[in-house]
Amino acid sequence: MKGRIDALDVLRGVAIMGTLGTNIWIFTAPAGPLDVLQMSGGGSAVETFVRFLSNGKFLGLLTLLFGIGLELQYRSAVRKGLAWPGRYLWRSALLLAEGTLHYILIFEFDVLMGYAVTAVIVAYLVGRSERAITGWMVGMGTLHAALVGLATAGLQAPATGGGASSLYTEGSWLDQVGLRLQYAALFRIELIFIVPMGVVLFLLGARLLRAGLFEERGARLRRRLVAVGLGAGVPLNLATSFAGPGWFVVDRYLLAPLVALGLLGLITTIVLGLRGAPGVVRRGLTNVGRAALSGYVFQNLVAGVLCYGWGLGLASRLDAYRPWWVPVAWAAICLLIMVLSSLWLRRFRRGPIETAWQWAYQAPFRRADAARAPERSGSRVRSTSG
Repeated sequence: MKGRIDALDVLRGVAIMGTLGTNIWIFTAPAGPLDVLQMSGGGSAVETFVRFLSNGKFLGLLTLLFGIGLELQYRSAVRKGLAWPGRYLWRSALLLAEGTLHYILIFEFDVLMGYAVTAVIVAYLVGRSERAITGWMVGMGTLHAALVGLATAGLQAPATGGGASSLYTEGSWLDQVGLRLQYAALFRIELIFIVPMGVVLFLLGARLLRAGLFEERGARLRRRLVAVGLGAGVPLNLATSFAGPGWFVVDRYLLAPLVALGLLGLITTIVLGLRGAPGVVRRGLTNVGRAALSGYVFQNLVAGVLCYGWGLGLASRLDAYRPWWVPVAWAAICLLIMVLSSLWLRRFRRGPIETAWQWAYQAPFRRADAARAPERSGSRVRSTSG
């Protein structure tokens, strides 16, 4: 498979904006991220259903896409004759640094840090035998299910969380940064679930790519993903969404990834079936996908500016209008991200964060690449003359 995979860009765009569909409920709560940690539940049926539409599903989809991306990086390294994981470890280190900054400066529930750790583990597995990969998937899947079960058992006790904090409605940006630093262990506890789940989904994403997910031969595979993910996953996920906060972990980290497989199959089928020039929506999603890291960070920054007290403070001002104003805020931010990414990519090849990230990624290897360039050129000349 050569060239850029168009469906992959669309999927990334959908996943990025879908994660905001989950995070927007955090930003728009007067207590901010503390609302999640209190596990109080109590939302209306409408709010529960709207939350169900995004919660965990696009985290799962994004995780699968990271696994597909890792497989593509592995193929590229093998094709170029580079050592593996080699430079990919530096790529993962940069992702960890970016995620750490994103966590400290912007958002408590960053996923990039977890992906960076997961990527290092999977980098040493992706080139191994199918039997070894299957063993790791089963082992990490069992560990993940056990962690979900233990957490769910612990959540069955009645919630005893305190009242809402005023930090996110009245505190400064520096106050929030201080809170993230002080309670990093608490806010980063999600990594316990993301890493083992991520190992399974990264490896599964790599396997799906090898099985022809984005090719004609993958039509049957895509239908199976839709049948299992949407046919079985959606009803189960809907049930746990309405079962109360005690089932939050099962809802988000066990069943939502199953639904994500269905979304992966469905969206890929739709994109591959489209004919003619891309429309406005598809172009917008593609551009968000091409600048996915920039979009992920920027949409959370915009949500913070809109909702927190150091910004416009809409979370407290519009609290009486929940849940109705929340989807409107999500749609407005998504539209903004689509417009900005489209305008940016008219002039630049990559998003702003991607550009800085690519420079940092290449920096340690510039001398080595420059030294090899004449050697590669000479090799091509000898090949042509022969």
